Amino acid sequence: MAAKSGDRIRVITSDEIKEGILMPNEETDSIVIKLDNGYNIGIDKKNVKEIKVIEKYKEKETHSGKKPRKDSKKPTIAILHTGGTIASKVDYRTGGVVARFTPEEILDMFPELKDIANVKSRLIANMFSEDIRFKHYSLMCKAVEEEVKKGVDGIILTHGTDTLAYTSAALSFALENINIPVILVGSQRSSDRGSSDAAVNLICAAKFIAKTDFVGVAICMHESTSDNNCLIMPACKTRKLHTSRRDAFKIVNDKAIARINYETRKIEIIDNNHYKKSSDKKLNVKDKFEEKVGLLKVHPNMFPEQFEFFKNYNGLIIEGTGLGQAPVGTPNELAKIHAKNLEAIKKIIKNGCIVVMTSQCIFGKVQMHVYSDAIDLVSAGVISGKDTLTETAFIKLAWLLGNYKKDEVKELITKNLKGEINERLLKDEFLG
Repeated sequence: MAAKSGDRIRVITSDEIKEGILMPNEETDSIVIKLDNGYNIGIDKKNVKEIKVIEKYKEKETHSGKKPRKDSKKPTIAILHTGGTIASKVDYRTGGVVARFTPEEILDMFPELKDIANVKSRLIANMFSEDIRFKHYSLMCKAVEEEVKKGVDGIILTHGTDTLAYTSAALSFALENINIPVILVGSQRSSDRGSSDAAVNLICAAKFIAKTDFVGVAICMHESTSDNNCLIMPACKTRKLHTSRRDAFKIVNDKAIARINYETRKIEIIDNNHYKKSSDKKLNVKDKFEEKVGLLKVHPNMFPEQFEFFKNYNGLIIEGTGLGQAPVGTPNELAKIHAKNLEAIKKIIKNGCIVVMTSQCIFGKVQMHVYSDAIDLVSAGVISGKDTLTETAFIKLAWLLGNYKKDEVKELITKNLKGEINERLLKDEFLG
């Protein structure tokens, strides 16, 4: 019986025996199998003595269709599904990871959730996070608002990790006076892989919602590469710092809200200065985001055209070097074009574009009073983003421009609205 992609096979070589799922492979001189731990290995066909088909590939049923019974003693958590790796699995016909799980499938895959809370699920979108636009934030906000009106005790929003930090910031600003926890959860490995972090992240998020008085928007992801702990991280101070590690998300210039031990389910509150439930709070959704906001990373050898591109934009984040610099000085003849860079920035500001400076250093804060280039930028009208993360600053500026007048935006962009600005940075907050 010839083996086909998706079949479970046993490969016998001159040195070893390997068992796993046969993956598609364009190379003709090797075969690729997915081991039970989730990783792929290649085997040279020259060394293969025998291939046995253990189980033919069958498309799994999507879900059981069973609806869990509601327990009046447990809180109700709504899982709002937007796609991403946490809701993905390997398509063994193509070898790629595809977003295919329905919300019901997620419940079937993680039955522990039902022991923690009454879980309801809802499909908002099934997409990878790089495809998200500002209008999707409005979609998410409306879904949250609807669930709040239904009286849920908390919300888990599943999301792709690549732009999760943007969305957490967007919801944090847009969901004013939110009186329940809204926890964004993703995973670095698809849910059907043995090395997936999806179950741990979801269960820890649910436990945190069920057992604490936290309200507001936050992120729940792995603290380390092992499955022992998850951290509840501030929505506007967290960034994805690794492409594939399970502990990819790190807090910048701040500290975690809480730590949840996956095995014991013990919750350790780290930062108690978070929002708490209040009868006076009434959700106010401000889900408008200005579309014409840009993001420009400073680099050597820049030209004025790169800044002039944003002349018809209403907002621009410049991710500058160090303390908040951009090439606008002329230290010698070779750099004389930099004077035109400064003029280009002045021009776009005069046209009505609000320009905010952040730092590409990630940790630390912008200080635009130190070097002459930065002082010139301030004189031109560039606003310091202080220690706001670039991703957060981009979202904040778009949100402010969507909901306030430009004079108000210039003032509010420098104010700490949702924990995005930390005026006092401590030494242990660097890679802590």
